[in-house]
Amino acid sequence: MHLNPPFRAEHIGSLLRPPALLGKRALFEQKQLSIEELCAAEDEAIEHVVQLQRDVGMRTITDGELRRGMFFEGVFDNLEGMTMIPNRWFFYLFGALVPTPRFLKGPIQTFKVSAINPMIRIDDGLNVPWQRYIPHIGMMYASGVKEAESVFCTGKLKRIKPFYLDQFNKLKRFVPAEPTEQKLKNCMIKDAMEEAGIDHEALLNTYIRAINVCTQDRPGDLTPPMMQTNFQSQGVHFSKGSYDRIAAKLFNKLDVDTFYLEYDTDRAGNFAPLKHLPNNKVVVLGLVTTKNPKLETVEEVKARVAEAVHAMTSDNPERTRQVALNQLCISTQCGFASVWEGNPVTEEDERKKLAVLVEAAKQIWSHE
Repeated sequence: MHLNPPFRAEHIGSLLRPPALLGKRALFEQKQLSIEELCAAEDEAIEHVVQLQRDVGMRTITDGELRRGMFFEGVFDNLEGMTMIPNRWFFYLFGALVPTPRFLKGPIQTFKVSAINPMIRIDDGLNVPWQRYIPHIGMMYASGVKEAESVFCTGKLKRIKPFYLDQFNKLKRFVPAEPTEQKLKNCMIKDAMEEAGIDHEALLNTYIRAINVCTQDRPGDLTPPMMQTNFQSQGVHFSKGSYDRIAAKLFNKLDVDTFYLEYDTDRAGNFAPLKHLPNNKVVVLGLVTTKNPKLETVEEVKARVAEAVHAMTSDNPERTRQVALNQLCISTQCGFASVWEGNPVTEEDERKKLAVLVEAAKQIWSHE
């Protein structure tokens, strides 16, 4: 693992669409605008959000996911081997099971197009790391579907590994977003699984095994991260619960180097589960909310990082405060627009929140 990351402040991919693009997207959804016209509007909007990130001092850049209608758009539908399986649960929201659109039903044969290009156009002149958020293989699993379970339990699963390596080679940085493991810590979702006859502990093991197949024997310059997101849509979260139930297994068994964890509200519990983090892995604390305009202060962010450090060093004499601090970064808790409509915040709110992260990181890791 490469500790001492090159930047300490991040955000989670998606940014608000500028008003002009929102209008164009609405027309496109109503079939009143061509895809060519929409792409032209996206090109212009991406230039705008790239500049916004540079202006606030972010040292890693995304295209804001402005070419996506939803955070996983352009991935599943461009993989041969994916199929529609209607009425399959994915999220448990306000008592309702929400289906996910596609699942892996057979071995991946070909990649019709890259999941990144042409959705993102990289300007090499920026000379900063680009990142892209990719839904990982756990979102392609259909529990109880014989064909899907067969793929996940055999060597056929290795056929999808080149997909993730392809994304890395094109972009050099990506973050697989994973609501599927996050839901396993949610008591409501866990109860719903039990009622449906689904073994949630076995499902967690399946997710971990599947991800590990994709990350094993990776190139030395690839340090795969994993985002544990509650997922949100227009400011409404889909899940809640402490990391206690899954932390020890997830941190120690999952073969990734960095974990992005949501900690913007009490919904995620306290920092105690971080005591299970091995000394060779990093956690990016999602301390700044994107769901509402309430602005966190630099001092509040610094205080929460101090709490996390305390939790990591308690009952662990081998982990000093400095070692723990070196294992941490800070970010927003999720994207500002997991769906194209975005969250109930303004671009000015977005700018201020990113600036708080940048300034807090400068003060916390001032020696770097």
